[in-house]
Amino acid sequence: MSVLDLLRRRFRKREVGTRYRTFLQLLHVDLFLLITLLLVILFGFFILYSAGNEHIKIIIHQIMHILGALLVMLLLAQIPPWIYERWSPGFYAFSLITLLAVLIMGKMSLGAQRWLSLGIIRFQPSELMKLAIPMLLAWFFANRELPPKMKDIGTALLIIFIPAAITMKEPDLGSAIILIASGGCILLLAGLSWRLILSIIGLVIIATPFLWHFMHGYQKQRILTFLNPERDPLGAGYHIIQSKIAIGSGGFLGKGWLQGTQSHLHFLPEHTTDFIFAVSGEEFGFIGCTALLILYLIIVGRCLSIALKAQNTYTRLLAGSLGFLFFISVFINMGMVIGLLPVVGLPLPLVSYGGTSMITILASFGILMSIHGHKNLL
Repeated sequence: MSVLDLLRRRFRKREVGTRYRTFLQLLHVDLFLLITLLLVILFGFFILYSAGNEHIKIIIHQIMHILGALLVMLLLAQIPPWIYERWSPGFYAFSLITLLAVLIMGKMSLGAQRWLSLGIIRFQPSELMKLAIPMLLAWFFANRELPPKMKDIGTALLIIFIPAAITMKEPDLGSAIILIASGGCILLLAGLSWRLILSIIGLVIIATPFLWHFMHGYQKQRILTFLNPERDPLGAGYHIIQSKIAIGSGGFLGKGWLQGTQSHLHFLPEHTTDFIFAVSGEEFGFIGCTALLILYLIIVGRCLSIALKAQNTYTRLLAGSLGFLFFISVFINMGMVIGLLPVVGLPLPLVSYGGTSMITILASFGILMSIHGHKNLL
């Protein structure tokens, strides 16, 4: 082969690579973030296949959820951030209306009224609020002096706690905690002083005995079970005891894919949704769980990198809060499955079975890709 042929081949490779990068830039897709998300989804797909006892119906439904969520992510990545900023108040108002509609005509599921059914579409409005609250708060603080003043903090707390209180009424403690966390992330990124943060934490601790009287019976039971699962091993403590058994039995390397007994023999409840991390621990062991956690941390790190490179206050606050919110969701789910936190009923992001959660999470990454992809066009 001549030198000329070698130069031609190298030029063609470089030209193809340039076209590939340009195509992704035109779609405003962050390749690094997309690959990491797909790795987590693929990992979760294998876990779900085993947790669902290889039922083809669950697999087909989850594939549809994933494809639909990826399409939503791609579409949202095309919308410029300034449009999100303009839409933020309207989106929050719409989400709040749907949340109120749940209390009036919501569908009951597992003893809770959390869903709205619109014919063939069935969704959980609290999932919309996980995006609406950080979007509105980022819009609210975008043109205000930072760190925020007490007046602005009071307004922000109303924006956070009104939907959180409605969600608690459904009742849905897990989603209410995430809604509060989503707003808290914005306040933290906006420069809320640590003295004030510690004061708020202190007030929450002081108010805990009073809040106990307003909690539902099942919520009290979950806290008592968290403190001592063995007090009711065949009742309220059954979930967490079986979860610990599953994770502990996996050891360092795990029993192997499709070899789990706790889920396959139906000892582990909710093994395709809230407690799917226990299936991962049993079949893939400490190594598999660590690999999954590393992927999650890489995603969070990329989100924070996008936030640092954002070009205005709205996009910085929104990108940073979405990244932190993703981490908090992972932390709460893993914490409750291994017994470090009370069971609050939250899915493991991108892994647990379900359509609404999958769409909401990938929608948030679509917004992040929009922020990153349009940063030079702002």
